[in-house]
Amino acid sequence: MSLLVEMQGIEKRFPGVYCLKGVGFELRSGEVHALMGENGAGKSTLMKILSGVYQRDDGTVKIDGSLVEFNGPKDAQDAGVGIIHQELSLMNDLTVAQNVFIGREPRSFLGIINEKKLNLQAQEIFQKMNFDLDPTTEVSQLTVAKQQMIEIAKALSYKSRILIMDEPTAALNDAEIAELFTIIESLKSEGVGIIYISHKMDEIKKIADRVTVMRDGEYIDTVEAKDTPLSKIISMMVGREVKDENVDIPDLSSSPELLRVKGLSRGKEIQDVSFSLKKGEILGFAGLMGAGRTEVARAIFGADPFDSGEIWVNGKYCAISTPSDAVAAGIGYLSEDRKHFGLALGMDVRANISMATLGRFTNSCGVLKEADMEQIANDYIEQLAIRTPSDTQEVGFLSGGNQQKVVIAKWLLRDCDILIFDEPTRGIDVGAKAEIYKLLEALAKQGKAIIVISSELPEVMRLSHRIAVMCQGKLTGILPGGKATTQEQIMALATQ
Repeated sequence: MSLLVEMQGIEKRFPGVYCLKGVGFELRSGEVHALMGENGAGKSTLMKILSGVYQRDDGTVKIDGSLVEFNGPKDAQDAGVGIIHQELSLMNDLTVAQNVFIGREPRSFLGIINEKKLNLQAQEIFQKMNFDLDPTTEVSQLTVAKQQMIEIAKALSYKSRILIMDEPTAALNDAEIAELFTIIESLKSEGVGIIYISHKMDEIKKIADRVTVMRDGEYIDTVEAKDTPLSKIISMMVGREVKDENVDIPDLSSSPELLRVKGLSRGKEIQDVSFSLKKGEILGFAGLMGAGRTEVARAIFGADPFDSGEIWVNGKYCAISTPSDAVAAGIGYLSEDRKHFGLALGMDVRANISMATLGRFTNSCGVLKEADMEQIANDYIEQLAIRTPSDTQEVGFLSGGNQQKVVIAKWLLRDCDILIFDEPTRGIDVGAKAEIYKLLEALAKQGKAIIVISSELPEVMRLSHRIAVMCQGKLTGILPGGKATTQEQIMALATQ
């Protein structure tokens, strides 16, 4: 196989951060080359250099053996480089087709956009992906999973020879992932080289030919995927052994009930859902994409209205119609979409951690007590091992995993009794996952009542004391957590 990409001695610095230190990477035609490392290892930064988003400070980049200089994404696209970013970058007010072909719309000789042809072209890509979606649908009406598939379609529309996939399956269910892997195999057969960034270790064995590992902005090694045990890859990533232990299920028979949901309904999305949650309990929610798990969480938190049902907190009925009502009742919610609903990306770490508790940091004259905010922010930065040069670093410049930790810190500071974690480890590496698992277990031992929504069955089973399973808006059953339940039992309820 010929060499498509060769990067040597790549250096990149941001104010206060040395991101890449002499990193090398290569990609052959017709291969899937996995790029792995913990959050903050420099993977996304290296790929942003290859895709023209960032300019390198030093080093060389060759494509097809020729030196290239990219002054922007357009230069990279013209050279055949496409990228599917980890964070969604779609325009919500435009249609699906308009997003896929933004800036490249088919036009008449008068310059008028041919909407019919635009929609047909988008539909052709969706058919190739086996993805059923009306191209005239406005993006704001779609789930995160469907928006992710649109990002993939957009990248495929450029007919790129070099395709970078940054956490492409983070929001996809098993069926959608299988379809994506079929697309990847087809692209490989056409000679396309694919750089695949993922924290899902099982995916690497299924799809990758080679694996390159980075740690702390440096190149560690490149190995053959099929010949290398996952334990070795993990050790290379984190520089230490990571143990994955099953949850220790406590006896909660005498524990008080902190949350009760009765007959919660909203159209077909939520149909007569009822469950309870005890102090010190972790209740996992499993189900296929679109089963209604996130919809239930958002209704409890007051983010979306519901048609009927009751929410009881600490044995008292609560009329929750807004997030403010939920927070006042002691409920915190970490959204699956931290970029839009969990963070103010243009503000610093300190402000984001404090934003749900500003009253605590305001004096009698309404002036913020910056010194107190700084102290608290740095306490959580240390406690959660948030990788940031300081508490004044803009959150938008942090890696996805570290952004997630900032959201967690915000709700920990609020000291809510009931915490809802929606996909808490999406886009987070194995080392950080283990840290968050320990954090959730510690919170439960402190008496917090926790709901965990996850699309990864091993994660739900690993964390949960009980597992609530949903299918098409209905709660189809509640199973014991840990080793007492199998994935087959969960899937049986998730596909009723």
